[in-house]
Amino acid sequence: MLILIVCLSIFNLNAQQQVQKEIVLVGTMHKVPKIVKHSYKPMLRRAKKYNPTAIFVESPKGNDSLSWAYLKNGWSKSYKQFYHLSDSIKNVFTPDSTKVLSLLEKDFSAMTKQDLQYLQKTFAYHRDDANFGFYSYILKHGVKGSKKPTRYEDGDLTYKLAIHQNIKLLNAMDDQRTNDKYHEGWSKCYKEGKNNGNNAIMKKLNKKDYNSAILPAIFRGLGKHTNKKKSLQTSHQLAAFTYTKNMTDGCKQGEKYWNERNMRMAENIGESVKASDKTRNIVIVGAAHIIGLEKELKENYPQYKITLVNEL
Repeated sequence: MLILIVCLSIFNLNAQQQVQKEIVLVGTMHKVPKIVKHSYKPMLRRAKKYNPTAIFVESPKGNDSLSWAYLKNGWSKSYKQFYHLSDSIKNVFTPDSTKVLSLLEKDFSAMTKQDLQYLQKTFAYHRDDANFGFYSYILKHGVKGSKKPTRYEDGDLTYKLAIHQNIKLLNAMDDQRTNDKYHEGWSKCYKEGKNNGNNAIMKKLNKKDYNSAILPAIFRGLGKHTNKKKSLQTSHQLAAFTYTKNMTDGCKQGEKYWNERNMRMAENIGESVKASDKTRNIVIVGAAHIIGLEKELKENYPQYKITLVNEL
């Protein structure tokens, strides 16, 4: 009995010493207007205070062939350009993995222009858009980042946070393999909504959401406002078409593919966290995804602590 008590005590002590992995979800506004160009500053301060050890971003993984099969001719000009750049680099450049690991061990401040260009080419070769963008930013603005607001989440939040935390690699977690079907559903839902009252509901919800953000935006609180539960619910409703009174075929199609995308994004995050030794993980993603990601992560990865940024 004494031996059993001692063994149980040791087991409980070890269990207490194990740090639970965390995933903090940060909803962004993507691009903000010039009049509120400093909106990401308070979000950056809060993110630094959390002190993350890994950063996840809304970008397709380099080896996600299904997403790239769509994106190479898809909705985004920048993704199309990057895909063809990646293909062209594969014809003239092959990265040395040993050299890449050696470069990534350097402090950002010690990396030369040639080092950064080599890493930039390497990430383009691997079709890693997230880290290609990150090292392109450092090449352009240096390790202190852009002096002027870029007005985008990457330049004003993600990249500056990664440099501050000395995080050399960003984790891509997006999945866009069915975005063509989602956009098709969106278009159908809008056409169907002209005569059944759905579009009137959408416009009213958009106007209410816009008006509620005016005062917070003026006082640099747009990020905090965007991450309020009520705001996140509204963003989710608009993106998933659940605001509708008449759930037509187009709206059902849009909701289906929106939810499936969130499900795959959550799986990319959860499996990466599982395979990593990092304990404080932050996910920087468009605010409309937060409700869906929170649901999927809590249901499928209950071993992790899932927190919204406003709950910190």
